[in-house]
Amino acid sequence: MLFDLRGRGRRRTVRVIYGGLALLIGAGLVFFGVGAGVGGGGLLNSLTGNEGSNSASFASKIKKYQKLTQQQPNSVYGWEQLTLAQLHEAGGEAYFTNQGLTAKGRELFGQTAQSWNRYIALKPPKPNAEIAQEMVRVFGEEGLNEPSEAVKVLQIVTVARPESAALYAALAEYAYKAHKTRIGDLATGKAVALAPSAQRKQLKTQLATIKAHPNGNEAATSGAHTAGGASSSSSSTGAATTTIPTTTGNSSTTTKK
Repeated sequence: MLFDLRGRGRRRTVRVIYGGLALLIGAGLVFFGVGAGVGGGGLLNSLTGNEGSNSASFASKIKKYQKLTQQQPNSVYGWEQLTLAQLHEAGGEAYFTNQGLTAKGRELFGQTAQSWNRYIALKPPKPNAEIAQEMVRVFGEEGLNEPSEAVKVLQIVTVARPESAALYAALAEYAYKAHKTRIGDLATGKAVALAPSAQRKQLKTQLATIKAHPNGNEAATSGAHTAGGASSSSSSTGAATTTIPTTTGNSSTTTKK
């Protein structure tokens, strides 16, 4: 798995902004669109066979692709693979623990963000949307807490997965937190349109709350209502957040998406 569910940041993330969103995500609640993510499967595990990111070090691959990018700084493949290797390595407990991101993890996340940005700066014709979706964890609240960067990677992902109400809801949430209101409004419209009719009113209300209180001040005291009518309080440091699905199925190790 990429990150430990026991982490405080992860627990914040999985507090869905509304109960009905859990139905939208369905089998993809765990991570990537709709497939297995944290806890098994997903892009990262599919590339490692039977070895999870917690049982193997990817330091050698990082060194390999660091060398490649030094020799070929304009290699789209090199920067993509370096980003992927760093994401793998970030799954270890030295980087992410029960208490959240460690100092060493923050350093690795920063390096991963730099590799990703170098990859994107080369303007690949079809950016790897699966890696982009994993980058939401790097830029999210449990990571570097850079909502503007989370918006950028989610825009890549929603182009590749335009049918996902959950992803558009996540894009709207991060856009509002980044004070990118126009993007948030457009994403909200798409999320509501794609949601089942019975869930649309509640989704619209919850995203409107995040728009009005992007720092979560009100949500921290009022809590968010689940589909069953019970309420669950959000973290005192932020509003309730959507769950970002993760990849499913196999992915090649060459440049794609």
